[in-house]
Amino acid sequence: MKVPFLDLSAHHQPIREQLDAAIRDVIDANAFAGGPFVASFEQEFARYCGTNHAIGVGNGTDALWLTLLALDIGPGDEVLTVPSTFMATAEAISYCGARPTFVDIDEQTYTMDAELLERAITPRTKAIIPVHLFGQCADMDPILEIAGRHGIPVVEDACQAHGALYKGRKAGSMGVAGCFSFYPGKNLGALGEAGGVVTNDKDLCLAIQVFRDHGQHKRYHHSRVGWNARMDGIQGAVLSVKLKQLEVSNVRRQAHALLYDQLLSKAEEIITPFAAAFNRHVYHIYAVRVKDRDQVLQAMTNQGVTCAIHYPIPVHLQEAYRFLGHGPGSFPVAERCAAEFLSLPMFPELSREQIQAVASALLSCLSGLKPSKSCLA
Repeated sequence: MKVPFLDLSAHHQPIREQLDAAIRDVIDANAFAGGPFVASFEQEFARYCGTNHAIGVGNGTDALWLTLLALDIGPGDEVLTVPSTFMATAEAISYCGARPTFVDIDEQTYTMDAELLERAITPRTKAIIPVHLFGQCADMDPILEIAGRHGIPVVEDACQAHGALYKGRKAGSMGVAGCFSFYPGKNLGALGEAGGVVTNDKDLCLAIQVFRDHGQHKRYHHSRVGWNARMDGIQGAVLSVKLKQLEVSNVRRQAHALLYDQLLSKAEEIITPFAAAFNRHVYHIYAVRVKDRDQVLQAMTNQGVTCAIHYPIPVHLQEAYRFLGHGPGSFPVAERCAAEFLSLPMFPELSREQIQAVASALLSCLSGLKPSKSCLA
Protein backbone atom coordinates (compact mmCIF):
# COMPACT_ATOMS: atom_id res chain seq x y z
CA MET A 1 0.00 0.00 0.00
CA LYS A 2 1.32 3.47 -0.91
CA VAL A 3 0.98 5.96 1.94
CA PRO A 4 1.78 9.67 1.48
CA PHE A 5 3.42 11.68 4.22
CA LEU A 6 0.71 14.33 3.87
CA ASP A 7 -2.51 14.48 1.83
CA LEU A 8 -3.88 18.01 1.64
CA SER A 9 -6.43 17.01 -1.00
CA ALA A 10 -8.08 14.64 1.47
CA HIS A 11 -8.06 17.42 4.05
CA HIS A 12 -9.61 20.07 1.81
CA GLN A 13 -12.14 18.07 -0.19
CA PRO A 14 -14.79 17.75 2.59
CA ILE A 15 -14.78 21.54 3.12
CA ARG A 16 -14.18 22.56 -0.49
CA GLU A 17 -17.54 24.31 -0.88
CA GLN A 18 -16.94 26.33 2.29
CA LEU A 19 -13.46 27.30 1.12
CA ASP A 20 -14.74 28.30 -2.31
CA ALA A 21 -17.48 30.41 -0.75
CA ALA A 22 -14.99 32.12 1.58
CA ILE A 23 -12.68 32.99 -1.31
CA ARG A 24 -15.63 34.32 -3.36
CA ASP A 25 -16.60 36.55 -0.43
CA VAL A 26 -13.13 38.08 -0.37
CA ILE A 27 -13.16 38.63 -4.13
CA ASP A 28 -16.61 40.20 -3.97
CA ALA A 29 -15.48 42.53 -1.19
CA ASN A 30 -12.10 43.32 -2.81
CA ALA A 31 -10.55 42.93 0.65
CA PHE A 32 -7.25 41.35 -0.29
CA ALA A 33 -4.56 42.83 2.00
CA GLY A 34 -5.57 42.79 5.64
CA GLY A 35 -9.12 44.01 6.05
CA PRO A 36 -12.31 42.60 7.60
CA PHE A 37 -11.68 38.90 6.89
CA VAL A 38 -8.32 39.05 8.61
CA ALA A 39 -9.82 41.01 11.51
CA SER A 40 -12.56 38.41 11.90
CA PHE A 41 -10.06 35.56 11.97
CA GLU A 42 -7.93 37.44 14.50
CA GLN A 43 -10.88 37.68 16.87
CA GLU A 44 -11.73 34.00 16.42
CA PHE A 45 -8.17 32.81 16.89
CA ALA A 46 -7.61 34.96 19.98
CA ARG A 47 -10.78 33.47 21.47
CA TYR A 48 -9.61 29.96 20.59
CA CYS A 49 -6.21 30.50 22.22
CA GLY A 50 -7.69 32.20 25.29
CA THR A 51 -5.90 35.50 24.71
CA ASN A 52 -7.09 39.07 24.39
CA HIS A 53 -5.46 39.79 21.04
CA ALA A 54 -4.30 38.12 17.83
CA ILE A 55 -2.41 39.73 14.97
CA GLY A 56 -2.39 38.19 11.51
CA VAL A 57 0.91 38.42 9.65
CA GLY A 58 2.50 37.06 6.50
CA ASN A 59 4.02 33.86 7.90
CA GLY A 60 5.40 32.27 11.06
CA THR A 61 8.83 33.83 10.60
CA ASP A 62 7.23 37.28 10.51
CA ALA A 63 5.36 36.40 13.69
CA LEU A 64 8.59 35.65 15.56
CA TRP A 65 10.59 38.49 14.03
CA LEU A 66 8.02 41.25 14.55
CA THR A 67 7.36 40.12 18.12
CA LEU A 68 11.06 40.41 18.94
CA LEU A 69 11.22 43.83 17.25
CA ALA A 70 8.21 44.95 19.28
CA LEU A 71 10.08 43.86 22.42
CA ASP A 72 12.98 46.12 21.35
CA ILE A 73 15.35 43.21 20.80
CA GLY A 74 18.34 44.41 18.80
CA PRO A 75 22.11 44.41 18.27
CA GLY A 76 24.10 43.30 21.29
CA ASP A 77 21.20 41.30 22.72
CA GLU A 78 21.01 37.54 23.12
CA VAL A 79 17.87 35.41 22.78
CA LEU A 80 17.79 31.91 24.23
CA THR A 81 16.18 29.13 22.22
CA VAL A 82 16.82 25.50 21.28
CA PRO A 83 18.94 24.05 18.45
CA SER A 84 16.27 21.44 17.63
CA THR A 85 13.86 23.56 15.61
CA PHE A 86 13.24 24.88 12.12
CA MET A 87 15.70 27.53 11.00
CA ALA A 88 13.08 30.29 11.22
CA THR A 89 13.33 30.46 15.01
CA ALA A 90 16.99 31.50 14.82
CA GLU A 91 16.51 33.60 11.68
CA ALA A 92 14.00 35.82 13.46
CA ILE A 93 16.55 36.46 16.20
CA SER A 94 19.31 37.22 13.71
CA TYR A 95 17.19 39.60 11.67
CA CYS A 96 16.69 41.71 14.78
CA GLY A 97 20.47 42.01 14.98
CA ALA A 98 20.53 39.83 18.10
CA ARG A 99 22.47 36.62 18.72
CA PRO A 100 20.76 33.24 19.13
CA THR A 101 22.04 31.34 22.16
CA PHE A 102 21.07 27.71 22.54
CA VAL A 103 19.82 25.51 25.35
CA ASP A 104 19.79 21.76 24.76
CA ILE A 105 16.53 19.80 24.71
CA ASP A 106 14.98 17.26 27.04
CA GLU A 107 15.45 13.78 25.58
CA GLN A 108 11.85 12.74 26.18
CA THR A 109 9.82 15.74 25.04
CA TYR A 110 12.38 17.22 22.58
CA THR A 111 11.62 20.67 23.98
CA MET A 112 13.79 23.08 25.97
CA ASP A 113 15.42 21.44 29.00
CA ALA A 114 14.36 23.81 31.77
CA GLU A 115 17.10 22.47 34.05
CA LEU A 116 19.70 23.88 31.66
CA LEU A 117 18.02 27.24 31.11
CA GLU A 118 19.22 29.35 34.03
CA ARG A 119 22.92 28.67 33.50
CA ALA A 120 22.58 29.94 29.91
CA ILE A 121 21.26 33.35 30.99
CA THR A 122 23.68 36.28 30.79
CA PRO A 123 23.27 40.05 31.27
CA ARG A 124 22.72 40.24 27.50
CA THR A 125 19.76 37.83 27.52
CA LYS A 126 16.67 39.80 26.50
CA ALA A 127 14.18 37.08 25.57
CA ILE A 128 13.60 33.32 25.77
CA ILE A 129 11.93 31.36 22.96
CA PRO A 130 10.88 27.83 23.95
CA VAL A 131 9.78 25.81 20.92
CA HIS A 132 6.71 23.59 21.20
CA LEU A 133 8.19 21.00 18.88
CA PHE A 134 6.12 18.51 16.87
CA GLY A 135 2.89 19.54 18.65
CA GLN A 136 3.90 19.32 22.31
CA CYS A 137 4.40 22.28 24.65
CA ALA A 138 7.67 22.83 26.43
CA ASP A 139 7.62 22.57 30.23
CA MET A 140 6.46 26.15 30.64
CA ASP A 141 6.07 26.61 34.40
CA PRO A 142 9.79 26.34 35.27
CA ILE A 143 10.71 28.32 32.15
CA LEU A 144 8.31 31.11 33.11
CA GLU A 145 9.47 31.03 36.74
CA ILE A 146 13.13 31.36 35.79
CA ALA A 147 12.38 34.05 33.22
CA GLY A 148 10.25 35.95 35.71
CA ARG A 149 13.02 36.03 38.31
CA HIS A 150 15.35 37.52 35.73
CA GLY A 151 12.79 39.89 34.21
CA ILE A 152 13.08 38.27 30.77
CA PRO A 153 10.06 37.98 28.44
CA VAL A 154 9.13 34.54 27.12
CA VAL A 155 7.94 34.26 23.52
CA GLU A 156 6.41 30.89 22.64
CA ASP A 157 7.27 29.42 19.27
CA ALA A 158 3.96 27.61 18.83
CA CYS A 159 4.29 27.22 15.07
CA GLN A 160 3.76 23.45 15.37
CA ALA A 161 1.34 23.43 18.29
CA HIS A 162 -2.05 24.81 17.29
CA GLY A 163 -4.42 23.67 20.03
CA ALA A 164 -1.82 21.97 22.21
CA LEU A 165 -2.36 22.29 25.96
CA TYR A 166 0.01 22.66 28.90
CA LYS A 167 -1.76 22.05 32.22
CA GLY A 168 -5.00 23.20 30.62
CA ARG A 169 -3.54 26.32 29.00
CA LYS A 170 -3.43 26.74 25.24
CA ALA A 171 -0.11 26.93 23.45
CA GLY A 172 0.73 30.56 22.83
CA SER A 173 -1.21 31.91 25.81
CA MET A 174 1.42 31.55 28.53
CA GLY A 175 4.31 33.80 27.54
CA VAL A 176 4.18 37.48 26.69
CA ALA A 177 3.29 36.33 23.17
CA GLY A 178 2.78 33.15 21.17
CA CYS A 179 3.81 32.87 17.53
CA PHE A 180 2.13 30.64 14.96
CA SER A 181 2.70 29.54 11.40
CA PHE A 182 -0.28 28.74 9.21
CA TYR A 183 1.80 27.10 6.50
CA PRO A 184 -0.48 24.73 4.53
CA GLY A 185 0.72 21.51 6.18
CA LYS A 186 0.27 22.74 9.76
CA ASN A 187 -2.55 21.56 12.03
CA LEU A 188 -4.21 24.85 11.14
CA GLY A 189 -2.99 25.65 7.65
CA ALA A 190 -3.81 28.36 5.14
CA LEU A 191 -3.88 27.99 1.36
CA GLY A 192 -0.49 29.64 1.15
CA GLU A 193 1.73 31.55 3.52
CA ALA A 194 0.30 33.08 6.72
CA GLY A 195 1.17 33.49 10.39
CA GLY A 196 -0.09 35.02 13.60
CA VAL A 197 0.79 36.30 17.05
CA VAL A 198 -1.41 36.03 20.14
CA THR A 199 -0.90 38.09 23.28
CA ASN A 200 -2.64 39.59 26.29
CA ASP A 201 -0.42 42.69 26.15
CA LYS A 202 -2.28 45.53 24.40
CA ASP A 203 0.84 47.65 23.89
CA LEU A 204 2.73 44.72 22.38
CA CYS A 205 -0.24 44.02 20.09
CA LEU A 206 -0.28 47.62 18.88
CA ALA A 207 3.47 47.62 18.29
CA ILE A 208 3.29 44.43 16.17
CA GLN A 209 0.37 45.89 14.21
CA VAL A 210 2.50 48.94 13.42
CA PHE A 211 5.53 46.87 12.41
CA ARG A 212 3.50 44.61 10.07
CA ASP A 213 2.19 47.61 8.10
CA HIS A 214 5.33 49.56 7.17
CA GLY A 215 5.56 51.14 10.62
CA GLN A 216 2.32 53.06 10.15
CA HIS A 217 0.22 53.98 13.19
CA LYS A 218 -2.18 55.58 10.70
CA ARG A 219 -2.08 55.83 6.94
CA TYR A 220 1.08 57.60 5.72
CA HIS A 221 2.19 58.34 9.30
CA HIS A 222 5.19 56.10 10.02
CA SER A 223 6.24 56.04 13.67
CA ARG A 224 8.64 53.09 13.23
CA VAL A 225 10.68 51.54 10.44
CA GLY A 226 8.41 48.61 9.71
CA TRP A 227 7.84 45.98 7.05
CA ASN A 228 5.10 44.64 4.80
CA ALA A 229 3.93 41.63 6.79
CA ARG A 230 0.18 41.84 6.44
CA MET A 231 -1.94 38.70 6.18
CA ASP A 232 -3.84 38.30 2.91
CA GLY A 233 -7.60 38.59 3.11
CA ILE A 234 -8.08 35.25 1.37
CA GLN A 235 -5.91 33.53 3.96
CA GLY A 236 -7.86 35.13 6.79
CA ALA A 237 -11.15 33.91 5.31
CA VAL A 238 -9.80 30.41 4.67
CA LEU A 239 -8.39 30.16 8.19
CA SER A 240 -11.76 31.11 9.67
CA VAL A 241 -13.27 28.13 7.86
CA LYS A 242 -10.51 25.74 8.86
CA LEU A 243 -10.37 26.89 12.49
CA LYS A 244 -13.81 25.32 12.94
CA GLN A 245 -12.28 21.93 12.02
CA LEU A 246 -9.16 22.19 14.19
CA GLU A 247 -10.38 20.44 17.33
CA VAL A 248 -11.79 17.48 15.40
CA SER A 249 -8.59 17.24 13.37
CA ASN A 250 -6.43 17.30 16.49
CA VAL A 251 -8.49 14.53 18.09
CA ARG A 252 -7.97 12.43 14.98
CA ARG A 253 -4.23 13.04 15.11
CA GLN A 254 -4.19 11.91 18.74
CA ALA A 255 -6.08 8.73 17.82
CA HIS A 256 -3.61 8.05 15.01
CA ALA A 257 -0.69 8.54 17.40
CA LEU A 258 -2.24 6.12 19.89
CA LEU A 259 -2.60 3.48 17.19
CA TYR A 260 0.99 3.99 16.05
CA ASP A 261 2.09 3.67 19.70
CA GLN A 262 0.22 0.39 20.08
CA LEU A 263 1.48 -1.11 16.82
CA LEU A 264 5.11 -0.15 17.49
CA SER A 265 5.19 -0.72 21.25
CA LYS A 266 6.99 -4.07 21.20
CA ALA A 267 9.84 -2.97 18.95
CA GLU A 268 12.79 -2.18 21.21
CA GLU A 269 14.65 -0.53 18.35
CA ILE A 270 11.97 2.17 17.99
CA ILE A 271 11.52 5.10 20.37
CA THR A 272 7.98 6.41 19.93
CA PRO A 273 6.98 9.97 20.90
CA PHE A 274 6.60 10.70 24.60
CA ALA A 275 3.67 12.85 25.68
CA ALA A 276 4.15 14.45 29.09
CA ALA A 277 1.26 13.78 31.48
CA PHE A 278 0.53 17.50 31.86
CA ASN A 279 0.38 18.08 28.08
CA ARG A 280 -2.12 17.57 25.30
CA HIS A 281 0.13 16.65 22.38
CA VAL A 282 -1.49 17.48 19.01
CA TYR A 283 1.01 15.54 16.87
CA HIS A 284 1.79 17.96 14.08
CA ILE A 285 4.63 15.50 13.51
CA TYR A 286 4.78 11.88 14.66
CA ALA A 287 8.55 11.40 14.87
CA VAL A 288 10.01 8.11 16.00
CA ARG A 289 13.71 7.56 16.66
CA VAL A 290 15.62 4.73 15.00
CA LYS A 291 19.25 3.83 14.39
CA ASP A 292 20.49 3.89 10.79
CA ARG A 293 17.73 6.38 10.10
CA ASP A 294 18.75 7.25 6.54
CA GLN A 295 18.76 3.59 5.51
CA VAL A 296 15.36 3.08 7.11
CA LEU A 297 14.02 6.14 5.29
CA GLN A 298 15.12 4.73 1.95
CA ALA A 299 13.73 1.31 2.79
CA MET A 300 10.36 2.83 3.66
CA THR A 301 10.37 4.73 0.38
CA ASN A 302 11.05 1.46 -1.44
CA GLN A 303 7.88 0.04 0.12
CA GLY A 304 5.77 2.98 -0.98
CA VAL A 305 5.62 4.75 2.40
CA THR A 306 6.68 8.39 2.29
CA CYS A 307 8.40 9.54 5.47
CA ALA A 308 10.33 12.72 6.28
CA ILE A 309 13.08 14.01 8.55
CA HIS A 310 12.60 16.92 10.98
CA TYR A 311 15.37 18.23 11.27
CA PRO A 312 18.54 16.45 10.12
CA ILE A 313 21.00 19.21 11.07
CA PRO A 314 20.53 21.11 14.34
CA VAL A 315 20.61 24.89 13.94
CA HIS A 316 23.93 25.30 15.76
CA LEU A 317 25.65 23.06 13.18
CA GLN A 318 24.20 24.81 10.13
CA GLU A 319 26.68 26.59 7.86
CA ALA A 320 24.79 29.86 8.38
CA TYR A 321 25.59 29.77 12.11
CA ARG A 322 29.19 28.61 11.92
CA PHE A 323 30.20 32.04 13.24
CA LEU A 324 28.72 31.13 16.65
CA GLY A 325 31.61 28.71 17.11
CA HIS A 326 29.69 25.56 17.97
CA GLY A 327 30.84 22.14 16.84
CA PRO A 328 29.67 18.54 17.18
CA GLY A 329 29.06 17.70 20.81
CA SER A 330 28.01 21.21 21.80
CA PHE A 331 24.38 20.17 22.34
CA PRO A 332 24.51 16.37 22.45
CA VAL A 333 20.83 15.58 22.97
CA ALA A 334 19.71 17.71 20.03
CA GLU A 335 22.45 16.17 17.88
CA ARG A 336 21.58 12.61 18.86
CA CYS A 337 17.89 13.15 18.15
CA ALA A 338 18.60 14.84 14.82
CA ALA A 339 20.47 11.73 13.68
CA GLU A 340 17.60 9.43 14.67
CA PHE A 341 14.32 11.27 13.97
CA LEU A 342 12.08 9.67 11.35
CA SER A 343 8.72 11.35 10.79
CA LEU A 344 5.94 8.94 9.87
CA PRO A 345 2.85 9.91 7.86
CA MET A 346 0.55 12.00 10.04
CA PHE A 347 -2.56 13.88 8.95
CA PRO A 348 -6.17 13.76 10.18
CA GLU A 349 -7.52 11.81 7.21
CA LEU A 350 -5.18 8.83 7.57
CA SER A 351 -7.09 5.54 7.64
CA ARG A 352 -6.52 2.74 10.10
CA GLU A 353 -5.36 0.57 7.21
CA GLN A 354 -2.78 3.17 6.17
CA ILE A 355 -1.39 3.43 9.69
CA GLN A 356 -1.20 -0.36 9.94
CA ALA A 357 0.65 -0.44 6.61
CA VAL A 358 3.16 2.18 7.79
CA ALA A 359 3.81 0.35 11.06
CA SER A 360 4.15 -2.99 9.28
CA ALA A 361 6.62 -1.54 6.78
CA LEU A 362 8.71 0.02 9.54
CA LEU A 363 8.81 -3.14 11.61
CA SER A 364 9.72 -5.29 8.64
CA CYS A 365 12.48 -2.95 7.55
CA LEU A 366 13.99 -2.86 11.02
CA SER A 367 13.87 -6.62 11.34
CA GLY A 368 15.43 -7.20 7.95
CA LEU A 369 12.38 -8.93 6.49
CA LYS A 370 11.58 -8.56 2.81
CA PRO A 371 7.80 -8.76 2.38
CA SER A 372 7.78 -7.29 -1.09
CA LYS A 373 10.91 -5.34 -1.75
CA SER A 374 14.30 -5.33 -0.14
CA CYS A 375 14.50 -3.42 3.11
CA LEU A 376 17.78 -2.86 4.90
CA ALA A 377 20.89 -4.31 3.37
